[in-house]
Amino acid sequence: MNNKIPLSSPQFEFSPELQRFLLGRRLLLNEIPFSKEDIYWHIQNKYIAETPGLRRVNKRWLCQRCNNRISRLFSKFPCASCGRDCVYCRNCLMMGRVSECTSFYYWTGPSLEWKAGSHLQWEGRLSKGQEAASTAVISAVRNKDELLVWAVCGAGKTEVLFDGIDEALKLRHRICIATPRTDVVLELVPRLQKVFPSTEISALYGSSEDRHLFSPITISTTHQLLRFHRAFDMMIVDEVDAFPYTFDESLQWAVEKSVKLRASLIHLTATPSRKWQYECRFGKRQFIKIPARFHRKPLPLPRFVWCGNWQKQLANGQLPYPVVEWTEKRLKLGKQALIFVPHIKLMEKSLSIFQKLHPAIQSVHAEDPLRKEKVKMMRSGETPILLTTTILERGVTFPNIDVAVLGAEDDIFTEAALVQIAGRVGRSSEHPSGDITFFHYSRTKAMIQAMLHIDEMNKEAWRAGLLDE
Repeated sequence: MNNKIPLSSPQFEFSPELQRFLLGRRLLLNEIPFSKEDIYWHIQNKYIAETPGLRRVNKRWLCQRCNNRISRLFSKFPCASCGRDCVYCRNCLMMGRVSECTSFYYWTGPSLEWKAGSHLQWEGRLSKGQEAASTAVISAVRNKDELLVWAVCGAGKTEVLFDGIDEALKLRHRICIATPRTDVVLELVPRLQKVFPSTEISALYGSSEDRHLFSPITISTTHQLLRFHRAFDMMIVDEVDAFPYTFDESLQWAVEKSVKLRASLIHLTATPSRKWQYECRFGKRQFIKIPARFHRKPLPLPRFVWCGNWQKQLANGQLPYPVVEWTEKRLKLGKQALIFVPHIKLMEKSLSIFQKLHPAIQSVHAEDPLRKEKVKMMRSGETPILLTTTILERGVTFPNIDVAVLGAEDDIFTEAALVQIAGRVGRSSEHPSGDITFFHYSRTKAMIQAMLHIDEMNKEAWRAGLLDE
């Protein structure tokens, strides 16, 4: 497709639909579902502007979508639009090719207004810790500040946001909740829509049907934010420590460029990085901590259980005896469980062995085509035990489960991952406790730090009077 706007076009009228679609976005021409003539009329009348997709900075290419400036991530292709070999960015190619002869188009006309007022319809009650965090979020919204909400797994972080989002809506702020994973987007949309029934909410992820919508509240994967520019007055980044957000600088750039120059920025996590913990401790980062769950029961502490050379035993078609004993006990009690395995190949190898204990035991991983169906079967109680990679370490809640980690010494199980995995246990007020076991061949620093992290949160909650006697 020719990426250039035609030099002449018939007269058109101002398009509110184009305004709603393009406001706050920077898009390639072929991403805008309007005629080129319509777009050009809006350019002529100063409603739309364009900027190069790539530009030169200090003799190096810079991608204006993902901020890539690494030379090896640029390449050339024979371009049909300009008739020459054209440089393009390989880093964000999956979102559409950005080349040196393409432009991004963005809205420069009037903004949209919507009716202010109270939109929240929620009759729940916040715990003492949640109330303090909710007040801090409201203050950050009013003052357009940055805030870290450091809350243990199961503290009720979503509920903490309700009053802050309501305050932002009253101020006619455009709001985005960003998360690294599609699963979390799909889980958050119905929860937010239930408490904000009169507010339009759009969900943005890879195959989303809402990508053309404008709404006061947007719930998006961090990847989709690469298409936005100075769009949001309030940005909430959920699970800020999660992969791939922490390892991909382009996603962090996406968040940075998608908010307005003055905006409130709320980070949510149970496991902030060591750097952020240091900044909190020495007053270099504004934060509020919730060290206790909403049901006022302590976090279950992990047990360390040595199980020998478990990989060698798997290779021989056997499970370590402590793992067999643990699994059979759950099956006998009718207690559902998650068993985390470090790698897909090891999980697939162990599945057939586990199924000898019970044929309904299943496994799931990120690339599993039946992933959603298997999680749904776990929720409905059809699956007694689910083997999983770290894909289920966060963002999902099962009300009454035990959890085990097979091979907790593996490098993939960082302190943050182990804390999140332990946080799957005891999340509901009806079942506030449970067993979390780390089966290991050797103890690692990450395992010990995870246990100390959880123990310190419990102690802090006791000191603050946030736990029941």
